[in-house]
Amino acid sequence: MSVDLKIKNLDAFNKKLNKKLKDNKVKAYVLRATQMVEFTAQESIKKKGTGRIYQKYNPRVEHRASAPNQPPATDTGFLGQNITMNVKTQPNGSVVGQVISAAPYSKALEFGTVNMQPRPFMQPALNKNKSRIVKIFQQEGVIKK
Repeated sequence: MSVDLKIKNLDAFNKKLNKKLKDNKVKAYVLRATQMVEFTAQESIKKKGTGRIYQKYNPRVEHRASAPNQPPATDTGFLGQNITMNVKTQPNGSVVGQVISAAPYSKALEFGTVNMQPRPFMQPALNKNKSRIVKIFQQEGVIKK
């Protein structure tokens, strides 16, 4: 009788262990996917702008702006430095990856304003990586092909 009880407990332990290992693998895949999007967003900002050239003051430098609907052109690097990511496991067990742009003007660049056309960089980064992200989860058996 005690042998059966131990086996039942061992089975329950193995199920919990297997679930934990699977959850850790899923978290690793989400982390990988989230890092891909973060990197792509940061890299898109580092490219030279294709918009108009104008003088900036203090210090006086020439700056080439980005054209509408192109990623923002970097000037000080502040926007790129404020793109971060995190991966969290929710109470229901789902794993969520977030790429966050914390620069105060991120929203205005991404979506535009009344006075400025958008210079998106976050959504295009996700779109550029979408097929690779899906492929990762398909290869690992997390989602069906």
